[in-house]
Amino acid sequence: MLVTETLNEGLKRGYTITVPAADLDTKVNEKLTEAQPSVEMKGFRKGKVPMALLKKQFGQRLMGEAMQEAIDGAMGEHFQASGDRPAMQPKVEMANQDWKEGDDVEVTLSYEALPQVPDVDFAGVEIEKLSVEPAESDIDEALKSLAQNAQTFEAKEGAAENGDQVVFDFLGKVDGEPFDGGAADDYPLVLGSGSFIPGFEEQLVGVSKGEEKQVEVSFPAEYQAPHLAGKAATFDCTIKDVKKPAEAEINDDLAKQFGSDSLDALKTQISDRLKGEYDSAARQVVKRQLLDQLDDLVTFDLPSSLVDAEAQQIAHQLWHEENPDVQGHDHPKIEPTDDHRKLAERRVRLGLLLAELGQKEEVQVSDAEMTQAIMTQARQYPGQEREFFEFIQKNQQAQQQLRAPIFEDKVIDLILERANVTEKTVTKEELQAEVEKLEEV
Repeated sequence: MLVTETLNEGLKRGYTITVPAADLDTKVNEKLTEAQPSVEMKGFRKGKVPMALLKKQFGQRLMGEAMQEAIDGAMGEHFQASGDRPAMQPKVEMANQDWKEGDDVEVTLSYEALPQVPDVDFAGVEIEKLSVEPAESDIDEALKSLAQNAQTFEAKEGAAENGDQVVFDFLGKVDGEPFDGGAADDYPLVLGSGSFIPGFEEQLVGVSKGEEKQVEVSFPAEYQAPHLAGKAATFDCTIKDVKKPAEAEINDDLAKQFGSDSLDALKTQISDRLKGEYDSAARQVVKRQLLDQLDDLVTFDLPSSLVDAEAQQIAHQLWHEENPDVQGHDHPKIEPTDDHRKLAERRVRLGLLLAELGQKEEVQVSDAEMTQAIMTQARQYPGQEREFFEFIQKNQQAQQQLRAPIFEDKVIDLILERANVTEKTVTKEELQAEVEKLEEV
């Protein structure tokens, strides 16, 4: 077997692999000899089929297997000897398209090698870590929001206004006939909530307890029930009660509605939650600082194939964000711009740097970390958690998509341990301003 270099420019590599016909014939004969004892054929005892007949019957298929194994073996030996790591799947093509049995096999191998990533001294990296402690006003604001979510209503004298709750029976009709799902008893409706079809709630403003009211509306043209879409309807309503919002009391009873033993315990939970949110936002700011500095610290050749693929993905994603109505991929070809390529180069450079450091430092994503990530994602599909778990277990690409950010965060933490990190206490507003700067880039 002969491997001849045909291209060595930058990261681009090209080779010709020649597999002698005699080597292929030897491999085929070895496979036939190995299989002969178990072969049964009419007219021959098991294991006694002549080699010439076996070769005639199975030789062509085994020749294909031998060619593939020989080429795979040559590629494996080449990568082990050269130390090259392909940036993407190598391209392998037959060089002698008119090949026939008895000829040598020639294939071309081409790829871009991953670059050598230089070592970086992280001691010179200066990071300012922002820290925010939840203020009492933030906790009070969160408590008020919880109290609003736990809104209760109390009896009211007089006519209903926006924000009041009307308890009523109703019967809906289209063309004078009741329709399925168009009736209810003792239905509580907060006026102004927008929970009924447009125009309904406005007509109940001013009603009083005991009043009969007919509401006339039209279902929207895009209504979810096709048989009602665009139809005019009437609703015969009997007002059972009118209630006004009760003043929300922030006390131990409110805390118990949200699973806490006391108001103080609820405040502690809110404080911990806010702290977690602030820390998460500050983490994003720190990460951007770090990546910006790393991008300036390292320079090395980038595989154009990776940059092209990343630029295409960026352009495609941004196009869909600008055209949210297009769900599929039936659209004109999207050409990356110079800005897309510049961002792609940054992402590829930093991705290779973090991957190389993680490999050198033997950073691993544990089974427990993967399980936690899967569970977190599964919560986005209530009632379908089992199906999601099964999908992840069978899909290597999906597993990698979950593993990659965990791996990256662990490498980031490793760098931060070696960088010069100082902590600065700021206000919630100052942190928010820094987060907004990230969104502008």
